[in-house]
Amino acid sequence: MSDRPVPSTEGLLGKSRFVQANGLRHHLLEYGPKDATPVLILPGITSPAPTWEFVARELADDYRVFTADIRGRGLSDTPPSGYTLPDYAADAAGVIEALGLDRPIVLGHSMGARIATALGALHPDSAGALVIVDPPLTGPGRPPYSISEETFVTSIRQARAGATAEDMRPYFPTWDDEHLELRAKWLATCDENAVAQTHRLFHTEDFFEYWRRLSGPVVFIYGEQSPAVTAEGAEEVAEALPTAAIIKVPDAGHMIPWDNLDGFFAAVKPELARLAAERATAS
Repeated sequence: MSDRPVPSTEGLLGKSRFVQANGLRHHLLEYGPKDATPVLILPGITSPAPTWEFVARELADDYRVFTADIRGRGLSDTPPSGYTLPDYAADAAGVIEALGLDRPIVLGHSMGARIATALGALHPDSAGALVIVDPPLTGPGRPPYSISEETFVTSIRQARAGATAEDMRPYFPTWDDEHLELRAKWLATCDENAVAQTHRLFHTEDFFEYWRRLSGPVVFIYGEQSPAVTAEGAEEVAEALPTAAIIKVPDAGHMIPWDNLDGFFAAVKPELARLAAERATAS
């Protein structure tokens, strides 16, 4: 069980949805017309679904968008274990089935990008095209993730204690008050154990083990100044999967949509349009 708070979704534009999948209750926010191409967003390690609403509502002009609360975050269930990439990928595959989606485009950021990659490798019939955004390229024998476990846990405890936008600003000095306030509110729902286990597994699970196994349409997007995907890392990504489209977003670090939203959409929107068109042709 978890002592996480349960914030209200009042004021959010997305429709709150719950589905049972892989033995857990999962929460999602839904946007856009039901007959549009489905897009499933899988956020990062401490980014519950509401923190991605500013992206989802923009994409919802053209797509049916679902943003997931990953297990241990937001309003989804919090088991004591089950935070490996195969566990997360099974969740995503189960959510897709429970929602009745036919091979949606899956867009994952950071931890969510690692999950989307594992989903494509382990459940190739569940997801359609993949948009992989700045995943930690961590794994055995590789440099550690740029943010420490202690930093994540400390920020969660601050949020639980009633953190304000100003309390969050040292972590994200370029963000505006609206994003900082939303993060403080929903960061409190992130389970310390879930985040700590995931962070440790960043260093023992190899991203490239799953990346090399992808066979469908894949787009890889990274920030020009990202510590998670360096220029050398992007080269390794391209060499390991030559069929992937590789796109660099200028003036952005790891948190690309927050760092350069226009640049993020300039990279993502044409690719989503292309992938949606290819999906329609294939169906």
